[in-house]
Amino acid sequence: MRLPPEKKSKIDALWDRFWSGGLSNPLQSIEQMSYLIFMKRLEDMDVLEQRRANATGKAYISIFEGHEECRWSEWKHKSAEEMLKHVRDVVFPFIKNIHDGEKTLFSQHMKDAVFIIPKPSLVQEAVGIIDELDISGQTSDVQGDIYEYLLSQLATAGKNGQFRTPRHIIRMIVELVDPDVNDRICDPACGTAGFLFTAYRYILKKYTSPDMVTEDEEGDWHGLIGDHITEQNAWDKLHQDTFYGFDFDSTMVRIALMNMVLHGIKAPHIESTDTLSNQYSGEEAFTVILANPPFKGSIDKNDINDRLTLGTTKTELLFVEKMYRMLEIGGKCGVIVPDGVLFGSSNAHRDLRKLLLEKCQLEGIVSMPSGVFKPYAGVSTAVLIFTNGGNTEKVWFYDMEADGYSLDDKRTPLDRKGDIPDIIERFRNRREENPTDRKGKCFYVPAEEIKANNYDLSISRYKEIEYEEIRYEKPEIIIEKIEELEGKILGNIAELKRMLNQDL
Repeated sequence: MRLPPEKKSKIDALWDRFWSGGLSNPLQSIEQMSYLIFMKRLEDMDVLEQRRANATGKAYISIFEGHEECRWSEWKHKSAEEMLKHVRDVVFPFIKNIHDGEKTLFSQHMKDAVFIIPKPSLVQEAVGIIDELDISGQTSDVQGDIYEYLLSQLATAGKNGQFRTPRHIIRMIVELVDPDVNDRICDPACGTAGFLFTAYRYILKKYTSPDMVTEDEEGDWHGLIGDHITEQNAWDKLHQDTFYGFDFDSTMVRIALMNMVLHGIKAPHIESTDTLSNQYSGEEAFTVILANPPFKGSIDKNDINDRLTLGTTKTELLFVEKMYRMLEIGGKCGVIVPDGVLFGSSNAHRDLRKLLLEKCQLEGIVSMPSGVFKPYAGVSTAVLIFTNGGNTEKVWFYDMEADGYSLDDKRTPLDRKGDIPDIIERFRNRREENPTDRKGKCFYVPAEEIKANNYDLSISRYKEIEYEEIRYEKPEIIIEKIEELEGKILGNIAELKRMLNQDL
């Protein structure tokens, strides 16, 4: 992300203040930071809408009408004690009930939210830093980067198989699936909504004049204005009926909403629900699903959604089946799964793979190295790309060896891209290339061969390893060389002893 060093240092300072102020849980901290940022952005957005109304001659009723004391500019200069009391007792209840409880970007998920910053000095310092960040004065790109940099600290809070997906891996999957402006895009385990806002940025990139788009050293895109989207109804759909996310953690939902808003999506549909359980009753037919669902989780057998038929409680299997059932015919999915999904021997594992081959077009599998999710998880993973409907004739495999970062716990940037550009290019050209050399990085495997191998989808089952023959010298020659070397060593030792005796 292209974030100036001075802004990174301010965000680092914000984290330090929260840590020293007693809020050491990253998830808890980012939630409280989000509330303060939202308070700032609410006034910014109100001012912008007022200017637009003035320019067009339309009437506009301020969101702060009757509540002028809730404007950021009205209370940001208060003393520490006054500020804490005002934010806790006046401003926070206001944003929880904004528009009298109407469904808005944030308020519908704020019912159970609690403002828990305990120290007046911490509130005052946090408000000062957020004000210095000048979020309203930044482009939507920078606003999004600011929040993404804040979220980068959430990786330390991973639990129960939940951890943030590296941003470059998200971009790779989005490019492989290739969402478009008319799609309805869903992440059924959305976390902080990384896949959703990246899909939004990818669509904008597709519809922005090429000379306007730049790419930073991390591969992220900038200058995305979508100038080729010329119809207002297309923009309305993009902002109001394109992005859907679900997560069982209400805190994550609130964070995801904030993330989407700061990336320019005005009305995302983010709901607090467990899509694997009976509490999810949605019948939406999505055209694109992008996800990295929790690994190694389980769900109560009695709570499993009635539409799921695999006969297992393992979430990594149930989520893939759920994505298949949430897709309309012709809809495409890109999902990260642990390697065990590809070769597990249980009936549920086999049935899922059979479903992917016989009820879907399993288009590609990218096998990723185990270090991709370090230092928070060392599990080997793969990306599945499949389309709902039809059946699979052959599966394209790619053996990713490098993602542009070291595969140890430090994850040091190398070239920041690794095999990813090659993966995207070769996946797009796979039909023309029709690769069959199983000694190469990518190749096709016929579906019939996979079925004959108990539906095993692990790349190691099909990849051919080319061993280079090494010729060694005969043993007697090696012995002669060792004896010769030993003689030289003994000669050198004797010479050293002689020199030492001379000195004495």
